[in-house]
Amino acid sequence: MRVAICLLELHIHESTSLKSKRRVIKSIIHRLRNQFNVSVSEVGSQDLWQRSELGLAVVCHNGAGADKIMESIFSFIEKEDRVEIISTRVENY
Repeated sequence: MRVAICLLELHIHESTSLKSKRRVIKSIIHRLRNQFNVSVSEVGSQDLWQRSELGLAVVCHNGAGADKIMESIFSFIEKEDRVEIISTRVENY
């Protein structure tokens, strides 16, 4: 069994308030959970209205599978025009 965890730092382009930021982030979290069956939560920068930190966890039977899922998640978020990935940190166990 392999576990991959990731900390994603995102910039929300057109956010003008915490309410609009949370609407974007909740939408992304919901779609990530449904499409990739991953555990995801906003873990930082909750009080900043143009920045968010998401924590993700993937459990897979091998390391290559976990890496493939993470790459798919990164591609999925990069296609989202409302946010930009600032930084990523991935650890495999």
